[in-house]
Amino acid sequence: QVQLVESGGDLVQPGGSLKLSCAASGSISTIYRMVWYRQAPGKLRELVANMHKSGDTYYAYAVKGRFTTSRDNAKNTVYLQMDSLEPRDAAVYYCRADYPWRQSWGQGAQVTVSS
Repeated sequence: QVQLVESGGDLVQPGGSLKLSCAASGSISTIYRMVWYRQAPGKLRELVANMHKSGDTYYAYAVKGRFTTSRDNAKNTVYLQMDSLEPRDAAVYYCRADYPWRQSWGQGAQVTVSS
């Protein structure tokens, strides 16, 4: 079992930056991929980025070049650095851990982009 705790959600102005954290605990060694999703009001949850345990990353077209996912193995934490934020990036952001035959989700972090 893996538990995830997210932090870092906030209100930011358009063009600003924000960094989300997703701290993992439990059976961390079994995790093979960490995934970031977001869900805006009235919209479906959409994939934002992911990172395989190999370090390979994937970014959705909408965020490519603006968002970066990274990890700190010593802290068992994955990050989502978000730059050049736009109002359309406003959403609840979720991290998810994939491990054999199971997934665990974080509680979500609210990101508001407004002037």
